[in-house]
Amino acid sequence: MAQYDENSELPADFSGRVRLFPLPNLVMFPHAIQPLHVFEPRYVAMLEDAMEKDQLLAMALLKPGWESEYDERPAVFPAICIGRIVAQTRLPDGTHNLVLRGLCRAAIEHELPPEHAYRMADVTVMNEQSPTSLEQQTELRQTLMRRFERQLSDMASGQEQLAQLLDVRLPVGILTDVIAFSLDLATLLKQEFLSEPDAGVRAQRLIEVWDEVADPRQPGPTFPPRFSDN
Repeated sequence: MAQYDENSELPADFSGRVRLFPLPNLVMFPHAIQPLHVFEPRYVAMLEDAMEKDQLLAMALLKPGWESEYDERPAVFPAICIGRIVAQTRLPDGTHNLVLRGLCRAAIEHELPPEHAYRMADVTVMNEQSPTSLEQQTELRQTLMRRFERQLSDMASGQEQLAQLLDVRLPVGILTDVIAFSLDLATLLKQEFLSEPDAGVRAQRLIEVWDEVADPRQPGPTFPPRFSDN
């Protein structure tokens, strides 16, 4: 099976310092594509800074209880996803639409003192751990595909594109991330998947979650996903 390097698209001079884009209801994954609408002034400034430099943003999930501190620096989960801006449009009202593609997992080491309107942090990239056995990889992939094929028939849009994506022999880790991102799972459960660097553990956990669902054909969100507002 071909080897994939999840971190190969980070800049060669990546310093480990990222711009944090915290949201309360979105968990980004490596290899996923997410449209975003950016309208808050601090995040517009963050986006413009990213576009001038490395085109990188790090999506973080706000911890429960963020509402009372949203305008300040509410706590976020330490596991984040670094993404690259692959398309961006400035609208007449000064807001922006963008498309972000996930690159890799990372863990926040510490946040930097506030020097900008937006938040920044030093992070460590989380290296992907793959199942060592080819037989285990094949079994996990086949199990995931059997379950997800039933889901595909219920998706209202993007079915053909997603089917083509899953038609290639993706590594188990990438396949698990794409499926977990696409399914209508609880946000905290998605954060659990993002926090786990071991692809075999993630895949097995996703299979367990699937088996716990009463109706495995419960429709998920449309694919590709709709715009998410900051």
